[in-house]
Amino acid sequence: MQIRPATSADASTLALLGERLWRETYTGLIPQSNLELHLAATFGLVQQTAELVDPANWTLVVEVDGVLLGYALLQAHGPKAATPQVPFERPLEVARFYVDRTLHGRGAAQVLMAEVLARAEAAGHDGVWLQVWEQNPRAIRFYAKAGFSDAGDATYRIGEQVDRDRLLVHTLMTRGTGLVS
Repeated sequence: MQIRPATSADASTLALLGERLWRETYTGLIPQSNLELHLAATFGLVQQTAELVDPANWTLVVEVDGVLLGYALLQAHGPKAATPQVPFERPLEVARFYVDRTLHGRGAAQVLMAEVLARAEAAGHDGVWLQVWEQNPRAIRFYAKAGFSDAGDATYRIGEQVDRDRLLVHTLMTRGTGLVS
């Protein structure tokens, strides 16, 4: 298993992987019409390419035997709206964090999150934040074990529905000087 920065050459594979992992995670939990609206707006070659070339973003991928099986999309622009729940001067958002089911229980998610936190700290971010669906207890437990604490409610739009998320934060020691990708 290798964790590496994604490149523009990964855009197509990331688009397919992101959509597949979202479908596997949320089909049956979210009305199909909202799921399809969300997938159309979030994944696809154009979206993934734009995210990969945006200097405020970086993506780390989990690769096993040349196959991408997980990824984390990180956004250095901070929270989309000012909120006291994200108390950091230089926050990094974990906008997406997914690992293929075949890697569950094998430590891949822990290794990926450790790399996220190490790179965030090396880049000078003082904290990391993310949102997680309040009805996903497995993910909430994972993030708590990784050192995140609950900072309150947040909302997340999926198609035409708005869900309630938990907003989680992780404080970092800042030693770095620049964005590491």
